[in-house]
Amino acid sequence: MKPYLTLAATMATTLLALALPAAASPEPSDWQAVLDEAEGQTVYWNAWGGDTRTNRYIAWVADEMQRRVGVEVRHVKLDDTGSAVSRVLAEKQAGNDNEGSVDLIWINGENFAAMRERDLLFGPFAESLPNFALTYPDDNPEVVTDFTLPTDGYESPWGKAQITFYYDSAYTQNPPRSMDALLDWAEENPGEFTYPRIPDFTGSTFLKQALIELSEEDDALYQPVSESDFDAVTKPLWTYLDALHPHLWRSGRSFPDSGPALRTLMSDGELSLAFSFYPSEAAVAVREYQLPESVRSYVLEGGTLGNVHFVAIPYNSPHKAGAMALANFLLSPEAQAQKQSLDMWGDRTVLDVNRLDEEDKARFEQGDTHPAELPADALSQTLPEPHPSWMTALQDAWRERYGTR
Repeated sequence: MKPYLTLAATMATTLLALALPAAASPEPSDWQAVLDEAEGQTVYWNAWGGDTRTNRYIAWVADEMQRRVGVEVRHVKLDDTGSAVSRVLAEKQAGNDNEGSVDLIWINGENFAAMRERDLLFGPFAESLPNFALTYPDDNPEVVTDFTLPTDGYESPWGKAQITFYYDSAYTQNPPRSMDALLDWAEENPGEFTYPRIPDFTGSTFLKQALIELSEEDDALYQPVSESDFDAVTKPLWTYLDALHPHLWRSGRSFPDSGPALRTLMSDGELSLAFSFYPSEAAVAVREYQLPESVRSYVLEGGTLGNVHFVAIPYNSPHKAGAMALANFLLSPEAQAQKQSLDMWGDRTVLDVNRLDEEDKARFEQGDTHPAELPADALSQTLPEPHPSWMTALQDAWRERYGTR
């Protein structure tokens, strides 16, 4: 996880009764002192490693950090962000408050909530990063809110994601633009659509998208799940999935492992409709000859689920200065434009581009729009993420209901 994956529920039973003191750290507001201390440090950045585009961007960042500020960045590739969170917790239980193995972590959602609840994060630091001001948080509250929870400076934003569907226009002329229409489409086109197996973050996001659209009690989703009648709120979702699954790829008896695996099924011609949490994914894949030129992207009529993803620093990182320097570089116009480029990753910026100076604004001008790319205003209807407790509850319920298939 990637950052969206679930922290093992059993963690709760192993917590220490009392918080342990945090490691000594540089003062974030003294930025020159941060940079002086950062030079020569090695930062172990724990980040999802399941996609070549993400990995090549992080490799580019590592080269730039070494060249610019003398910080070595090592990408610790994860398939489940919860494993890194569990490692930090285990270190805390063992009394390791100064020499942790994780310096920076790509995180959001329920993993951020779990780490904040357990005092596993260093901060606040984000507002002290010189480039943080370029997000203009007063006008863009999504950069300081994570799944309804305020970040309070314990996370620094670095990218945006939103569910985007894509289809092969050579076979599909009128793709479904709502969840109800998707069910009708799947019945008429059996085996040509599916979603990743839960708890993959892309698959879990599909569940939330469906629940928001199908439930008449969606206000409950923005409060802790314990405050709602879970069975009543989610009943329309399970009814929907029971009807949908027989018409999925392999009749819903198995599911691909991840979003990239979903893209591979499209590339192999096994699917003619898929989706991603990265709006530019289809356009990047077409450019790199991984999807046919006839692929096009779109969003649902009522909007699609989106969020900001962040980086955070564990409380016991021994290289906090280097981690802050890295988080700041990730927010620079150059790094954000490189990340958004279809030649690199295609991940959307968290900067308020219209308020940048002309030189920095020009970095984001990428020429002609690719035919597989969404129009500039297509992502204006962004549905907010539910409270993080809903993701864990939905994953557990899905696995109990469908996980043995």
